[in-house]
Amino acid sequence: MTSPDTPSAQPASRRIAQALRSAIERGELSAGDKLPSERVLAEQYGAARNTAREAVRLLAEQGLVTARHGRGVFVRAPQRLFRFGSDRYSRKNRETGLTPFRLEAQRQGKTARIEVLGITREVPPPDIAERLKVPSDDESVVHRENHYFADDDPVQIVSTYLRWDEAQGTLLMQPKTGPHGIYGRLEELGHTMTRVRDEISARMPTPREAALLDLPPGVPVLEVLHTSLDQELEPFEVSRYVHRADRTGLLYELPVE
Repeated sequence: MTSPDTPSAQPASRRIAQALRSAIERGELSAGDKLPSERVLAEQYGAARNTAREAVRLLAEQGLVTARHGRGVFVRAPQRLFRFGSDRYSRKNRETGLTPFRLEAQRQGKTARIEVLGITREVPPPDIAERLKVPSDDESVVHRENHYFADDDPVQIVSTYLRWDEAQGTLLMQPKTGPHGIYGRLEELGHTMTRVRDEISARMPTPREAALLDLPPGVPVLEVLHTSLDQELEPFEVSRYVHRADRTGLLYELPVE
């Protein structure tokens, strides 16, 4: 009996897509190379043209190829937006007036766009309550949810949690918080960031995350749970970053003490 995992049990379109993907991974097809036409692929693999078309569509969903109108389908160069974890919150970067994401995008030749999805008073999730040191059974936080794009590609969802008793009635409750973003407003409230703690993990996305990030099937996310600590080493902001793993890299350069 044929196992569901054997190549012959897979749809022909998936077998063709896997063969092309393997050729890309081996370097037989390089970034910028043009794929054979649907007709040629169909002849090469003994399949119908609509099957070859579906295989190319699967590759496009995986971010491996891109179609150029009137020219064909080309292997896409790997493109990742790096998160500079070691200095993204440094004062020298803050002095640019740009938020960390906008500065990272600018440095990597990309255009940043941020959509504010919501600003609400909420009961915090248990892990947020623990790190922010707020009650977990009361509406003790403000939740700011933002959707981030680089060159119009969705790359991350950020949920930032602030103490309600500090944020209420301030610009932290508004979509536009002014110069230097939320950290400028938090510094005005007496919180100077001196240390950060990033907890990084990989997982599969929730259905909502997959929809917001336009994730192809099988692509995981990177989650960064970030805690900001002030001059008293007290937490004053916690953010959950959910990154597309296929469009995100993490870069940390740290001293060895």
